[in-house]
Amino acid sequence: MSFSDLFFLYLFLPICLLIYYRARRLKTRNLILIIFSLIFYSWAKPAWILLLLASCVINWFLGLQISNHKGRDSQKALVAVAIIYNLAMLVVFKYTGFFAENINLLFHTSLPVPNFSQPIGLSFYTFRAISYILDVYWEKSQPQKKFSLFLLYLSFFPHMTAGPITRYNVMEQELSRRKVSAPDLYEGSLRLMVGLAKKVIIADHLITIVNNFFGTGTLSGLSMMGTWYTAIMYTLYVYFDFSGYTDMALGIAKLFGFKLNENFNYPFICKNIQEFWQRWHISLGTFFRDYLLYIPLFGKRRKYASLFLVWFCTGFWHGAAWNYIIWGLYYGCFVFLEEKLGRKRLKAWPTWWKHLYSMLVVIIGQAIYYSVNLRQLGSILLHLTGISMLTEKNAFVDIATWTSLQNNLFLIILAVIACFPIVPKLKAYITASRDDTLYTVAKVGAAVICVGFLVICSIMLVDSTNSPFLYWNY
Repeated sequence: MSFSDLFFLYLFLPICLLIYYRARRLKTRNLILIIFSLIFYSWAKPAWILLLLASCVINWFLGLQISNHKGRDSQKALVAVAIIYNLAMLVVFKYTGFFAENINLLFHTSLPVPNFSQPIGLSFYTFRAISYILDVYWEKSQPQKKFSLFLLYLSFFPHMTAGPITRYNVMEQELSRRKVSAPDLYEGSLRLMVGLAKKVIIADHLITIVNNFFGTGTLSGLSMMGTWYTAIMYTLYVYFDFSGYTDMALGIAKLFGFKLNENFNYPFICKNIQEFWQRWHISLGTFFRDYLLYIPLFGKRRKYASLFLVWFCTGFWHGAAWNYIIWGLYYGCFVFLEEKLGRKRLKAWPTWWKHLYSMLVVIIGQAIYYSVNLRQLGSILLHLTGISMLTEKNAFVDIATWTSLQNNLFLIILAVIACFPIVPKLKAYITASRDDTLYTVAKVGAAVICVGFLVICSIMLVDSTNSPFLYWNY
């Protein structure tokens, strides 16, 4: 089940909200959310729910034991057991095939290569569990004594399948006491509809463009400008697909009284790569920063070794393939270079150059991310650099690219405009004006526009095949 399914939008979610608000006691409401979350998660493959429940039971029990063994040597052993268990689940279901393939390639062995079906959202709820265990160990959070509340934290369906990686301390108080106001319902509903529009109106059409050029698996005959055009479309697609999901997740959570942290903050207005990652997939970046970067695995004097470990893990977290590892280390190299240059030197650069530099790095990075194998990665890089114009006699620009640009010009303009924080600035201006009439007109206008988005998306979804969110594969 996907947030962008008509079944979810017009049946599952309304029924859940109706039953939820008919209940008076918070304990009953939590139970309703648990039941609907488990139904949501098991919709695609019911067997996956067993892995989720096992993770809930084991991490809840170990969290209690870690707190009870405070100050003893056994406490560290319990933390190690918890971390090993959670990482083992990732290795078995996500990385076993990758390791087997590479061992066979390096040592000319013939190990069987398993092809496990990866449970949806495994990487996300595993990292939430790890953050809980470490926060309890570091005494940043108190262990949750009620299993039902911990189960709700780990299985809560708005953030279950593709994040954000919500820390336990963000939801801790709201699990046991929360209220929903009329503004919460208004803002949550609008956020849900905006996220749906990002996904259905923008992202799903951008990926069609990408598939038309890159989907054949070969770039033979594609021009240099055609490759850049497709890489830019893919960069926009990933942003609108993932941020669209995040908007829907945060909006749905708000309808139930949960205020989750933001995961995107207009990343394409960044002036360097460090700032980009402070604005992009924020929950993942802060996870590695807080739980890996400052752990002196290589000694205090070797901070750059820890830096590259973080970026290796960032890439490897995204998928069991070399292009993801290269993608992570690629960003690590630019972060390292910016660290070496220093903030003063970076600040001295012209603003236009800082934006251009950042976008070039990001677009090339997304091209690396897209590549399904090293051969395709090499081909894309040859086309982006223009070397293929010499080796394959490809053109600088081609008719297909120009035609696609003309046919999708409105979509591209809409996507580019939506990358800028225009709405937050308008909201801040209207709030600062203290004009009640303007404020009321703006709120009504926003609601009308968002309902219009919902109607347009619903019409589009009637005849379209389901296009799952990109990050549901992680």
